[in-house]
Amino acid sequence: MRIKPLPPDTLGAEVRHVHDEIANLIGRSQSQVTMIDEQGALLGPFPPMLHYPQFGVPALSFIRTLDVHATLDKRVREVAILTIGAAFGARFVLYAHEIMAKAFGLPANAIATLAAGGQPHGLTEQEAVAHDIASALARGRVVPDATYQWAVHLLGREGVAELFFLIGGYSLLAMILNGFDMPAPDNIRHQKHG
Repeated sequence: MRIKPLPPDTLGAEVRHVHDEIANLIGRSQSQVTMIDEQGALLGPFPPMLHYPQFGVPALSFIRTLDVHATLDKRVREVAILTIGAAFGARFVLYAHEIMAKAFGLPANAIATLAAGGQPHGLTEQEAVAHDIASALARGRVVPDATYQWAVHLLGREGVAELFFLIGGYSLLAMILNGFDMPAPDNIRHQKHG
């Protein structure tokens, strides 16, 4: 971990407002995931965003837009997010979205295979095409025409556009997490005590 989480009482007024907004949002939408430490500091991608608000706040606004305007099925979204998390080895993305995928009903074996970077059996057609697209983009490839057309057939043009932006947004988060070497909460505890 290259930067430390920021306890809220150490923040200036503007950044504290951003912190409080994030804490409020994640408390409602991702309460199953540990995203705040014992001092009330945000974890995961949020410490870099708060340390460098000139970059972090616009990035956070984009990520929030992906949730506010989401139309894709939650399981389809989680398949794409786990595919990106695995492709980049982003520990916090995998930690948080393994939990969220389970909460949205993805089978444990599919979650395990996605987290390991594999292609699980038993996905719906929509989930499978989301995985195929996320895999292609994470490898730096152009999505093949046949894959794109099949995705449009299954998800519609708006859905495919949403998927592309979702994949891009979580690729950004993975890069921030990996650049700052931000661990998952279990790894944070081990670093403090071990």
